[in-house]
Amino acid sequence: MSEPSTAAQPIKLGAFIGVFTPTMLTILGVIMYLRMGWVVGNAGLGGALLIVALANAITLITALSLSALATNMRVGVGGAYYLISRSLGLEAGGAIGIPLYLSQTLSLTLYSFGLAESLRIVWPTVPVQLVAAAIVILVTVLADRSTELALKAQLPIMVLIGISIVVLVLGVPWGQPLQTPVDGEWVDADFWGVFAVFFPAVTGVLAGVSLSGDLKNPGKAIPRGVLAAVVVGFVVYMAVPVFLAQAVDPETLRRDSLIWTKVAVFGPAVLGGLWGAILSSAIGSILGAPRTLQALSDDGLLPRFLARTNPETGEPVLALRLSGALALVCVALGDLNAVAGVVTMFFLTTYGTLNAVAALESLVGDLSFRPRIRIPWWVSGLGALGCFVAMMAINPVAGVVAIFAVAGIWAVLSRRAMRAAWGDLRSGLWFTLARVSLFKLRASRFDPRNWRPHVLVFTRDVTENLELVQLACMLSQERGIVTVSTLLEGDVEEHDQAEQLARSNQVLLDGRGLNAFCEVAAVPQVDNGIITVAQANGFAGLSSNTAMFGWSGDDNPEGLARLLGLTRRLGGMEKCSLVLRYTAPDPQSPRNELVCWWRGKQHNGDLMLLLAHLLTQAEGWRRVRIVLRSIVPTQEDAQQLEASMGAFLARVRIPAQMEVVVPEPGQDITEIIRHGSRNARLVLLGLPEVPSGEEQAHAERMLSLVRGLPPTLLVRNAGPFRGRLV
Repeated sequence: MSEPSTAAQPIKLGAFIGVFTPTMLTILGVIMYLRMGWVVGNAGLGGALLIVALANAITLITALSLSALATNMRVGVGGAYYLISRSLGLEAGGAIGIPLYLSQTLSLTLYSFGLAESLRIVWPTVPVQLVAAAIVILVTVLADRSTELALKAQLPIMVLIGISIVVLVLGVPWGQPLQTPVDGEWVDADFWGVFAVFFPAVTGVLAGVSLSGDLKNPGKAIPRGVLAAVVVGFVVYMAVPVFLAQAVDPETLRRDSLIWTKVAVFGPAVLGGLWGAILSSAIGSILGAPRTLQALSDDGLLPRFLARTNPETGEPVLALRLSGALALVCVALGDLNAVAGVVTMFFLTTYGTLNAVAALESLVGDLSFRPRIRIPWWVSGLGALGCFVAMMAINPVAGVVAIFAVAGIWAVLSRRAMRAAWGDLRSGLWFTLARVSLFKLRASRFDPRNWRPHVLVFTRDVTENLELVQLACMLSQERGIVTVSTLLEGDVEEHDQAEQLARSNQVLLDGRGLNAFCEVAAVPQVDNGIITVAQANGFAGLSSNTAMFGWSGDDNPEGLARLLGLTRRLGGMEKCSLVLRYTAPDPQSPRNELVCWWRGKQHNGDLMLLLAHLLTQAEGWRRVRIVLRSIVPTQEDAQQLEASMGAFLARVRIPAQMEVVVPEPGQDITEIIRHGSRNARLVLLGLPEVPSGEEQAHAERMLSLVRGLPPTLLVRNAGPFRGRLV
């Protein structure tokens, strides 16, 4: 997937027109005019200033996080979506970007309704839905003509807002004591209830960022414009409560939402600022939504035709008109109060994610993360936490709905095999977590109870030995690490296909749902190569502790003799060995047992029992019962063993059945093992250490023992905890 590109050159906007103006006008919006008095009337001057400071602190942190991300990469079309998707990947970007686009579109409807309803002040019988629809069409047509024209239309609106603040200041009676005290009365709501009403006033920091693709230099314009708007907005919001508290008593502030018009020396100027603020927010929504949609389409998350642009202006005209049409359809819903809560939640989810991304980028410490504006990770982390707290304070139900919606979209997108042409911080995040964990693991005390099977499977051909890998994965049960090693005999320069073979093996195992790592190595000689690879595999507490081999089980004992020599050498390295002899199952056998031939914990029994228990946790093996069978010379020995083993199995909490066999006079042990294994799905036999030079003779005896048995796993526990694993 390639970075989005258009045939036409984007509009070259600077920090003031492209970022500061839309951000500033979205921050100084309808809540400042219609709800600031209510906030002061309930919270008092002190409480109002505390609420303003807390809300602006979250906004400032978000602006700083935005600045860090924007100065670390070349920012393309899509604003917040672009920043998130290039850091957390397409799935997370889409999970945030799709709700963000819908929220930006619905915001146009909400602001149009707000402007239509406010006209009742001078036109009591205004047809709200009809006027709201007309405003949606007007704003869409204005943006369709030219983004630059729409943005320049906001300049006179900013002048109107400035005039409304001036006439408010001039109308304040400064010579009298404060009419609203510092302490709040909290009549209509408690602290968090008042905070919830005010907080949406400062959630406008993405208005300018959404135009990132139209900026001349996004890396400079975004931090300058956003930070300047946040600082100016903070100053205004800290001043307005002082003006209102100086002029009006708390009860009037709570009751009269248009108190500004009564305090100001010229009331109509306040209405001009109010209407201008609502209209500018609507313009910001219709400018931002199509660009988010364009970026989503460019990345293949939505149909690509939606990203089509005007060849002359480079404007995403189709996305813009679709957004306007969607906003117009939503006018028919009439009352959007319920939707408004979810819209605010999606914006807060976006802000929180941006803060989280900035925190993770700093924590992970990828060498490519070199922002010109750098902030400590914990500052961005506090911003992310503040956004979540604000969501729950404003509307817990809407917050939960928004979180589940984002999680649902992420789950759907994760099932699509999407690939991006850029790297993101996820690999760095996993690397950092793995690095920290490895150091902690190295410093921890190892104990038999912490032992896990880290299995190193040796195979010449993964395709022909899938059953061996499958058994290894079932034995690990997602508790250990399985590595599949294929050795190519010869010089490394003769095997340039090793990396390609490793990738194809990995694809094969991934397609079968087998969680294992694949590696291919060229070695001068296979047996010595096995020992070398076994020594070098893993590190820091994650070294392989068990080597696993396959054995055809034919009548030629040389292959087994070779494996016995390898198990002795691996035992010297304190590595356990498993040798699987696979045979075709007898269709007449019920195959409902997992038989371990027990000679005591010190004789490989502990590892055999533990592996049998792990195997019964695997899919398809849960109905198979573990049977421990042991051969003793006398009935007295049998009774003692049954009693001790009953207590032992209860203590280790492994559901297994103990059966002790006393041979009849002249009865062959091989025949006893063959008869006792007839119903086994898998037989586990201990594998003793074979002295050097005796491999061939022992292999011949072992061959006669396993001949005719069901699939058999030969087990040798040579690890540091032998005899103590259960």
